[in-house]
Parts: sequence; structure tokens; C-alpha cells
Amino acid sequence: MMVYSLYCAAMMPKVFKHSQSDTTPSARSKILPNLSREQVGDNVPRRGNKVSPVIGSWLMRAAGWRTVGEIPNISQAVVLALPHTSNVDGVYAIPSLFALDLKISIMAKHTLFRVPLLSQLLYWMGIIPINRTDKGSVLQASIDKFKIGKPLFLGLAPEGTRKYTESWKTGFYYLALGAGVPILPVALDYNTKEVRFLSLVHPTGDIEADLPKIYAQYQGVMPRHPERLSQPLQDINNAAK
Repeated sequence: MMVYSLYCAAMMPKVFKHSQSDTTPSARSKILPNLSREQVGDNVPRRGNKVSPVIGSWLMRAAGWRTVGEIPNISQAVVLALPHTSNVDGVYAIPSLFALDLKISIMAKHTLFRVPLLSQLLYWMGIIPINRTDKGSVLQASIDKFKIGKPLFLGLAPEGTRKYTESWKTGFYYLALGAGVPILPVALDYNTKEVRFLSLVHPTGDIEADLPKIYAQYQGVMPRHPERLSQPLQDINNAAK
């Protein structure tokens, strides 16, 4: 994680220069409103850091990106990060979270937490230790994290890879269903240079009916590498033509 942070820092000047030259204001979303830290409710998990929102906001402005949509004032959700086709995605996604003072946790191998100083950094960043040796136990352990009752937005990338994939991994759905929490889709759109917080989806247990509701919200979203867009999102775009 520290190596990735250094990578992001090194990439920022080059990425920001490229980002500022490829999108005009007319390409911006005309539907979703701007989202600021002041609009994030008290129940939503927060970092509580006074410095990171300032830095995050500055980085977003420097990159020419903005954050739009709405975050419901809820304390728990499974957050989907899509589409994910490049390591550079984090260069925009992470500053947007800092700017909102929003804490979205992700899971990492429990072995990383054996080093005291590293474990403190990982916990601060919202990383949750998880033992991945047993797939069934990972799902139940994730559900148990929500059952504790503490505020938790857990971020997952259902594509499972930065390359093209024919389908999504559906663990996120059964996690949300088992924990009794909604799914909050988030999109990274390189066409409009927006991090978009989309509409909640409450899993009903009928995955065949619920997945299309999620797919539909990503219609028209442009990833950094369009050729790597997952098949479900390609299908939703083709259906709209």
C-alpha cells in the first residue's frame, strides 16, 4: 500500500497534465449535482481529519476532476468501484474520498498487519485484515464486520481485475444481502472527469433482477481503457444505442 501511494504521488504531475487537456466543460454531467464534504451526513463513516480534505480538494481541482451525486446519510453500505481498468484510477478516486472526509474501507491480507508500524498505517487508511485462505470464511467474516454495528462503508471492485472480464464476481451481492446493507455504486468517468456516487440498490435476494439495476447506472460511463470494459457494462452500453 505504501508503494502504491508513492506510485500515485509520482504519477500525479503527468496524469494531471493529461487530464486537464482532454475534456471540455460541456462534457460534464448535467444530471448529478456537485458533491461536497458539507453535504455528507453525520451517519456516514468519516475520517475526521482536518488536513486530508484540504489536500484532496486541491488535488481534484488540479486534475480538473469533480465529485458528483449524493451519499445517503446511512452508516453502512457495500460500495462498488467501477469501472476499474487502470492503476491510475486510484489517483483520482483516493483524493475524492479525502476531499469528502469519507472513509471507505477495503480488505487486505491479514499477514500485512504483522508489522506494528505498517499495521497502524493500514488501519488509519481504512484497511481491514482478512484471512483469504477460505472463500467461505471470507464472506462470513465480512458479514460479521457489519454485524458489529459500527459505521462501515466497505469498498469492493466486482470486476476483480483491471483487464476485460466476461462477468462480475458476485460476492459483493451476497455480502450485502447477508449483512442486510444496501449497495452504493460509484463510477469513475474519464469522459466527464467525474467521480459519481449513484443510487442505492437494496438487494432483494433475486440477484437476476437486482444486477441489471446496478448495471444500468453505469450506462455511458467511460473508463480509462475502454477496451477493458467488462462485458456487462459493454452490454448495457450496446443496448442503449
